[in-house]
Amino acid sequence: MPKHSPIAFIALAAALPAPALAHHPMGGAAATSAWEGFLSGMAHPVVGLDHLAFLLAAGVLAAAVRKRAGIAALIAFLGAGVAGAVLHLGGFGLGPVEAAVALTVLGAGVALLAAPARLPQSAPAWLALGFGVAGLFHGHAYAEAVAGAGPPVVAAYLLTLLAVQAGIGLLAMRVAQRMGEARPQRRWAGAAATVVGAVALGAAVLA
Repeated sequence: MPKHSPIAFIALAAALPAPALAHHPMGGAAATSAWEGFLSGMAHPVVGLDHLAFLLAAGVLAAAVRKRAGIAALIAFLGAGVAGAVLHLGGFGLGPVEAAVALTVLGAGVALLAAPARLPQSAPAWLALGFGVAGLFHGHAYAEAVAGAGPPVVAAYLLTLLAVQAGIGLLAMRVAQRMGEARPQRRWAGAAATVVGAVALGAAVLA
């Protein structure tokens, strides 16, 4: 199997234009039907490079702790994401959400780069807490796609969104677990997430 240079992935992430971070699969318009909510929920975690980068980095981070603790951290992210979406739909703001999302991606990347081979015993608790805080902002940002939509649209969107995010996070976690203590791969993933987070943060600040 050919080896892919991490520099290529990092360069690709840095070269992507800022609009690619806008994550609006419906062309910027809110979903108006359950079907559109389903499609939007399928697409949002993938077309939003900042969200996707966090999910992949989160999966790799989750693989660094015990399996149950890693899954619990991912669940904390998903649960907090629902809470963040509900806050948005209820009219409660969380400040500069796009910048906060970018910071979570940047933070996940830095954590992968800086994490020691042996994590402290308190790592699972801190991981779950960090994922929970990140989930609030990611969920709040995701909810923009169904702001003002009816209950069927919101339900279809959020359920699909949860399933897709869970699948991506668990897949990344599983792949990272199979690699074992592969420090170079962890650092590559961290470097890529750091670049994506920095680009997203710059786009959010300049917007």
